[in-house]
Amino acid sequence: MTRSARRTRRMLQVAGAGAAALLTLSACSSSDSDSSASDKLSGEVTVFAAASLQESFGTLRDTFEKEHPGTKVTFSFGGSDSLAASITGGAPADVFAAASPKTMKIVTDKGDAAGTPATFVRNQLEIATLPGNPDKVASLKDLTKSGLKVVLCDKTVPCGAAAQKALDASKLKLTPVSYEQDVKSALNKVVLKEADAAVVYKTDVKAAGDKVEGVEFPESANAINDYPIALLKNAPNAKTAKAFIELVRSAEGQKVLAEAGFLKP
Repeated sequence: MTRSARRTRRMLQVAGAGAAALLTLSACSSSDSDSSASDKLSGEVTVFAAASLQESFGTLRDTFEKEHPGTKVTFSFGGSDSLAASITGGAPADVFAAASPKTMKIVTDKGDAAGTPATFVRNQLEIATLPGNPDKVASLKDLTKSGLKVVLCDKTVPCGAAAQKALDASKLKLTPVSYEQDVKSALNKVVLKEADAAVVYKTDVKAAGDKVEGVEFPESANAINDYPIALLKNAPNAKTAKAFIELVRSAEGQKVLAEAGFLKP
C-alpha cells in the first residue's frame, strides 16, 4: 500500500469514528430528553392525613404544585382512625399520613399499604386554654377541677389515646364535657369558648395563635406520637404520590414541619 493510500485510509477511519461519536451523543441526548419527559410528574394526588397536619401539609402542597406544574394535591383531613377505616373500606387515595402507628396498622394489616410506612415526624400534647388562661390551668391535674369544662379527643383517635395515656400514668380521672372525633374539633371548642380547656397537640396550639393559650405539662413527654406516612397499594397516581412523600421527608419538608412545632422523627 502506498503512503498516500495509507493516509487516505487513516482519514476515513478518523472520520468514521467521529461520525460514530456524534451518533452516540445524539442517541444519549435523545435518551436524556425522553427520560426527562417520562420523569415529568402530572395529575392529581389524594392524601388522607391526620387533622393536625392541615397547616403544614397545606404549605407543602403549595411547594409541590409549584415545583411540578400540572400536578394537584387534594387532601382529606380528619381523625386517623376514621381515615384508616375509609381506606380499608375502599376509598380511593394515594397517600396516608397517620398520627400514630396504631392507626397506620389498621391499613397495613389489611394489606392496603405499598411497602413499609416511615415515621416522618412526632408530636407532643399540650393543654389549650382560653386566651389569658383565666382558670389558671398550670398542670394536667388542674383539668380535674370541679366546674371546669374540658374537651378531649375520642380515645380511638391518636390525640385522645395519648391524652388517656398521660392521664393514666398520672393516676388522674377526668370526665370531659365531650369527646371529639379529631384534634381540630377539640381545639375549636376552646376557640369558640364552648370549653375552658382541651388536650391537643403543640402544633395545634401554635397554629391557633392568640385564639388560645398553651400550657405545657411534663406527663406529655411520655405520650409522644410518631406519625407514619405510606404510599397506598392501589394508589391511582403512585408516581406523583411517591414524589409528594419524598418532599414530606426531605430537608425542605422537615423544615416546614419543624416550624409548625413538630418534633424530628
